Amino acid sequence: MQHFTKLLVWQRSRKLVLGIYGASVGFPRSEQFGLTSQLRRAALSVPTNIAEGSKRQSQSDFARFLNIAEGSLAETEYLLMVSRDLGYIELSAASRYLKEVSEILRMLSGLRIKIAHTS
Repeated sequence: MQHFTKLLVWQRSRKLVLGIYGASVGFPRSEQFGLTSQLRRAALSVPTNIAEGSKRQSQSDFARFLNIAEGSLAETEYLLMVSRDLGYIELSAASRYLKEVSEILRMLSGLRIKIAHTS
């Protein structure tokens, strides 16, 4: 397996994290330990699990970590929706991030299936 930084899905999920961190800077201070923190942690968990899983000894372990990343990405998707609905994030930014989440989910699923079938 190539180094995780070479995986396009990792690169895109890392970029998503950076965008979400930037977009959440303007969230209300009252959400600092609530929605802001949870959204950032969920997004950060995606590339983190890809990286960790890529260094596991078996392909089935890697596939399991990719599945965990998928779960974190679904959580990120919902938290972005809540942030949008509460007016904490601009509609255009929310739409852009939600579209990227959908693409990354598709990529993660494809990679997980590929990895699972090679184990």
